[in-house]
Amino acid sequence: MNKLKHYFSIITVGISSFVFSQGSVAVSTFPQVAEQQGLVKDITAEKALLSPKEQIEFNINKMFTDPVLRNANWGFVVYDPQTKKVVTGYNETAPLMPASTTKLLTTETAFSLLGTQYRWNTQLEYSGSIDADGVLTGNLYIVGSGDPSLGGNRGGAASYPQIVNQYLDAIREKGIKKVSGDIIIQTAIYKENKTELPQNIVWLEQKNYFLPAGTTKDIDPRNEKLIINQSNNPFNQQKKYFYISPYNQKLVYADQFDGAWVTTKVAEPPAYLGNKLREALVRNKIGITGKVMPKIVDREPEPREILTTYKSPTLSEIVEYTNQRSDNNYAEALLKANGFYKFGDQTVESGRMAVTDHLKSVNFDMEGLNYMDGSGLSRAHTVTPISQAKFLASLMKTPYYKEYFNSLPVAGQTGTLKKMFLVNSNGQIFAKTGTLHDVKTLAGYIKTRNNKTLTFSLLINKFSGSVSQVKERMEQLLDPTLDL
Repeated sequence: MNKLKHYFSIITVGISSFVFSQGSVAVSTFPQVAEQQGLVKDITAEKALLSPKEQIEFNINKMFTDPVLRNANWGFVVYDPQTKKVVTGYNETAPLMPASTTKLLTTETAFSLLGTQYRWNTQLEYSGSIDADGVLTGNLYIVGSGDPSLGGNRGGAASYPQIVNQYLDAIREKGIKKVSGDIIIQTAIYKENKTELPQNIVWLEQKNYFLPAGTTKDIDPRNEKLIINQSNNPFNQQKKYFYISPYNQKLVYADQFDGAWVTTKVAEPPAYLGNKLREALVRNKIGITGKVMPKIVDREPEPREILTTYKSPTLSEIVEYTNQRSDNNYAEALLKANGFYKFGDQTVESGRMAVTDHLKSVNFDMEGLNYMDGSGLSRAHTVTPISQAKFLASLMKTPYYKEYFNSLPVAGQTGTLKKMFLVNSNGQIFAKTGTLHDVKTLAGYIKTRNNKTLTFSLLINKFSGSVSQVKERMEQLLDPTLDL
């Protein structure tokens, strides 16, 4: 009843303010009266009569009759990581389309599996020999590792011309003046970036990287040899097949592999880089007789030496670019990287399994979750506001929380939030945005004026009106949270 009295009082004050402003139109040319009008607008009735929590609840009630939101399906929650309780909310357990706030799950899984300092390597190697005249009788190899940023010149990544120049410098330094062979494109995952092998692939050891060879289901378990003491560095043994056994889930090796060989398509970026390198060799008077060609299967890889290695930006830099710009391509690439790291192939399905398995392992509330892609473009994707808010709260105890937090757009200042919350919440809300047709979402962290950190999720589906109108309602709802 007391809350109702508050609401009736605020409505009364609001009407009084309206009458006052109407009655003062005739004398608005006088400075003193104009000043008073500004005061009425600046000091709102809500702030004068209601606590911050009551202001939020009052704004929620207003939305039920708002022409933009009255027919919408939406949910909202503010969660306190310290008390582990809901501060305020509405419809927080409803499964709703999250749009690009999906990237919160995809990028965090990548941090968990790969680490913030993970880098993808793209090596330039050569086989054969170099004579006194600088003629390489052999091939050049570009060995990729699935770098999602390769050649993109985004988020700290080099452009294709910059990588080509790095490769040319290494070729010149080695004294190569002519190549009697091909430029061969291969993909691999490097040991220096991995703490464990994925479950669903065999790796043929060759120098310092693993080449995809096939699926572990094709290995006869009678041929498996368990690696008991890894300090003996078994990977130095040649012509062995190393993998995680599907039978005992331990690292094993086999002397022979008789199964079907992998025929996965080589990614386009390394092939594009190969063609650009060939063009640059010819342009710089370094002759090459062969062509650019992929080698998907390599049963007997020839000995090679590394000329140079291009390293991608750190995963931390790539995630920051992904979340700040809401880059869908990077998000989908990270999804596949998650799947490749965990299961050994770069399919979307493996990526989804890697993310959902990780979420289960960290006790994510799976109720209402339908994780469909890495970026949130799918309209079949659903999540509940409360699960997002609790998930964000749990990350505050992870070793990569600082990098994760710094990847989020800042209200009124950076990324996709640069033009929102320009007044009251400027610099106080750190969140991922999401936008689809008739879907607008926001989830992240609130730094209150009392130096508390709260998490929140606001997912609005099937609204009427424009996106800018929905943004205004979002700001009205979230601004009072700074005083919680």
